[in-house]
Amino acid sequence: MTHAQTQSTVLPAADLHSLAVKALISGGVPLDDAEAISRVLVQADLFGIHTHGIGRIPQYLQRGRLGGLDPAAQVRIEQVAPALARVDGAGGIGPLVGARALEAAAEGARRTGIGAAFVRHSNHFGPVMPYLFQAAEQGFAAIIASNATTTMAPWGGREARVGNNPLGIGVPSPGGDPVMLDIAMSVVARAKIRQAAAAGDAIPDTWATDLDGNPTTAPDAALAGFLQPIGGHKGYGLSLMVDLFTGLLSGAAYLNHVSSWSVSPERPQNLGHTFLLIDTRPLMDTDALTSRMADFAGILHNTPPADPVAPVRLPGESELATHRRQSADGVEIASADIAALQELVTNAQ
Repeated sequence: MTHAQTQSTVLPAADLHSLAVKALISGGVPLDDAEAISRVLVQADLFGIHTHGIGRIPQYLQRGRLGGLDPAAQVRIEQVAPALARVDGAGGIGPLVGARALEAAAEGARRTGIGAAFVRHSNHFGPVMPYLFQAAEQGFAAIIASNATTTMAPWGGREARVGNNPLGIGVPSPGGDPVMLDIAMSVVARAKIRQAAAAGDAIPDTWATDLDGNPTTAPDAALAGFLQPIGGHKGYGLSLMVDLFTGLLSGAAYLNHVSSWSVSPERPQNLGHTFLLIDTRPLMDTDALTSRMADFAGILHNTPPADPVAPVRLPGESELATHRRQSADGVEIASADIAALQELVTNAQ
């Protein structure tokens, strides 16, 4: 990797949001939709999840030009029960569809105490953590998930049939930090295997298998094969259950019916998502939840660490610290990603 590739730029979050909105508008995205998409992506960057931040915008717009998604899609929400919404993403940009589904689930939760939205005809919707954070800010506990392109073989199999399906769970803490878990179902991302291949390094045999389904330490064989699920057969089972909720129940594609973004960018993916929100206020008042969450966190934080320089942390704690720091000091973004957005804006003028 060259020095130019590793250069970064620090921008205030508001400036980054403004640039992202302008870039999206340049690709035919309506203003209100661009605002919603940018909020999700900029929050991803604030959390330090740059693989799913504003750097995705040129890819989204390129897919729009190829016909794989509709930058001006009108997301449709059907209220099928007082607390249950069916959301049709109409092939739109994933973070827009996710934002609208979050709103639909939140409306149901405000009315009845619990709300759910099942989404079809969507695309890659970014990381789960921005949605969990937005839900927690409104007082909702949340379970949010999506299916994905197949990258894993079924347990004991040797052909990709299962997605690396992300799952997030969040619980708010009034006056404190929410606890947020955002995980995918493979031991590592494929990008880490690519990095090992580029460096000529071996990988642990728990990361991936070769084409025959055998664990391998060779990155090239791993890239030709399949990612391994977390926890072996347990991760495989969890990934399947996520797909049943997000893909099958929603009416979206599932398993190997999901189109691959990288292989066929011109084809709609028809991804599915599930948003389940719970209003914590009917369960207990704010003071009680604040006290119980503080006690919960304290029990864990006060655990004697195995390594004195690595204290026990809660899920999402490091990302929240990054979010606070970058909210105050500016968001560090790869200069190449900023230049790509600026080019989109300039070319549209």
